[in-house]
Amino acid sequence: MLSPPTLPSGTIDWSKQSIKSFGRWSAVANFDSIIRNRIKALRPKHQPNDPSPPRDLRYGCGGSEHTVHRRLFLEGSFAAGAASLASFSGLFSIPAVAEETKRSGKKCILLWLCGAPSQFEMWDPKPGTETGGPFAAIKTNLPGVQVSSLMPKCATIMDKLAVVRSMSTKPSEHFQGIDALTRGDAPRPPFVRPILGSVVAEQLGQLDSPVPQFILLDPCPEGNEFKAFKAGNWAGWLGAQYGPVRAGGDYGIANLEKSAAISDLDHSDREALRSFFTKKFANDQRSEAADNYNAAYQRVKGLMSCAPLFDLNKLPVADRERYGGGAFAQHALQARHLIENGSTFVMVANGMPWDNHVFQHEMHQMLVPELDNVLFQLVSDLEDRGLLEETLVIAMGEFGRTPWLNEARGRDHYPKAWSMAMAGGGVKGGVVHGATDSQGYEVVDGKVDNRNLFATIFAALGIDPHQEYELPGLPTFHRVEEDAAPIKEVLL
Repeated sequence: MLSPPTLPSGTIDWSKQSIKSFGRWSAVANFDSIIRNRIKALRPKHQPNDPSPPRDLRYGCGGSEHTVHRRLFLEGSFAAGAASLASFSGLFSIPAVAEETKRSGKKCILLWLCGAPSQFEMWDPKPGTETGGPFAAIKTNLPGVQVSSLMPKCATIMDKLAVVRSMSTKPSEHFQGIDALTRGDAPRPPFVRPILGSVVAEQLGQLDSPVPQFILLDPCPEGNEFKAFKAGNWAGWLGAQYGPVRAGGDYGIANLEKSAAISDLDHSDREALRSFFTKKFANDQRSEAADNYNAAYQRVKGLMSCAPLFDLNKLPVADRERYGGGAFAQHALQARHLIENGSTFVMVANGMPWDNHVFQHEMHQMLVPELDNVLFQLVSDLEDRGLLEETLVIAMGEFGRTPWLNEARGRDHYPKAWSMAMAGGGVKGGVVHGATDSQGYEVVDGKVDNRNLFATIFAALGIDPHQEYELPGLPTFHRVEEDAAPIKEVLL
């Protein structure tokens, strides 16, 4: 028997090719009667008076199942097919199911500001100083707290935000900074520490859900460190099943529809046959490569069943206009939609537009207002839908920018003192933690680093930040090492 092709143990790259590999099973010529009879023999028995097909051959949930607990729905097999697309799109409009979805656990949306935004033009303005730049500071609805004049909408919801003005980290180059601020702690060679989204998906997600639990939305432009980082191992020692589904731009999810030439019955028969051989192979020759291959297959099959969730054209035009026309804004709206419909962690990125070594103020004058609107709309929408208490929203990059301008009127990398913001699930609103000096050179109060931040994020989501791990050949260590305490001031 042939072994399945070897896939990397980290991120599953949901490229067109990987999805086409699923389609090949549906494009095989008709089986002869012997094979078809063998498949029928594999089908589970059900009562003759029961008009519904057996659960593992059903293309979607029957009408009688629309009132069940979301967990029971997700535990059922959700095989691909046209019927499933129709039934899935309306499932979460059922009040009982939608309400159960809200109570099922914490979610997280990470607005990843890759390239590193300037704290001076956002959360920690220093107007009238040598380092402050040309933009004013404005009052917020939080007494005594100001933000940049480029953020008038967020100024009205500061009572819902938790801002950390005292981040102080070590890496000053993008790749290392991205690694530190997405994984949270130092690597443990030869094992790769999993990225934040993989940990959240593993701890809080439903692995058997047709809806991907960790999704990366990014147009993935060429030639930057974030693209290089994305080529690495995201899920680390957790395994490929906890890697992200990538969508947007170069990672648009195509070929999700089964061939029109294949009937629903043929499609399910082929799936049953494949399942039979997969189980037989697993019993005879269990391997990590085979497990990763099957994990990829099952998740692509799930993607086929929930393709409408990735179609922005199905969202209300009014919502799309409120968020704005840019890719980052539209992906933020899509993140809200995915969280509403069962995803656990969505990371929204847009290449590396924030790395403004040239014309800092001009570039931020375009970028910050977009973020201001996106964060305002996202927090407001989640609150209106009763989801904010269960959904942690994070907005940050990999470090900050220098207090001074370089010769090209840009700000360079500065991990020594910078800011980030959170809202929603598990964190207090109306909190500003820490402070920098009058010029923004040093943290003078409440200094924290990436490990403190991750301990805070995990605690807010109800995940033990200091859980012990035991990996072969390594001493016992923790998800975030024990000397890194959460930022208690921002936690509920």
